[in-house]
Amino acid sequence: MIKEQKAEVAIIVIVDQNNGIGKDGDLLCHLPNDLKHFKKITTGHTIIMGRKTYESLPKGALPNRINIVITSDNADNYPGCIVARSVDEAILLTKDKEKVFIIGGGKIYSSTLHLANKLYLTRIHHKFKDADTFFPEIDFNNWELIEEEKHKADDKHLYDYSFTTFIKKE
Repeated sequence: MIKEQKAEVAIIVIVDQNNGIGKDGDLLCHLPNDLKHFKKITTGHTIIMGRKTYESLPKGALPNRINIVITSDNADNYPGCIVARSVDEAILLTKDKEKVFIIGGGKIYSSTLHLANKLYLTRIHHKFKDADTFFPEIDFNNWELIEEEKHKADDKHLYDYSFTTFIKKE
């Protein structure tokens, strides 16, 4: 069991209307503003991800962040990253950090949602029929919406989307 969790544990995720998050190891669509939003929020902090999420990153470890990868693989396969063997170990590695972000994928989200006290949820206002990876169901009775920013589709964004921030209710 996790001991002395001091950091704010936040989940950051982009989902469609069916809680789909990916297809074939990639995002469901390209939303440049979501990538900027992600970078702005996570830069300077620690991020925790699973092996498949790491492998989906085009250039490996994300710059200006402490990258922790949860895997049973050899640590040499993850340059620029700290390797943890479990969610518990990853969280223990962050006990002296102020803020930690869980960035995916599906299995990691499922095993950490109960630990999170903040949720940055980008909602794509569309249902992708071919999603094969999903975010776990969220009981919104346990979360309070503290911020919402709605955006319409435009020449760079094929779908309407919203940035929302929730905090876990006490």
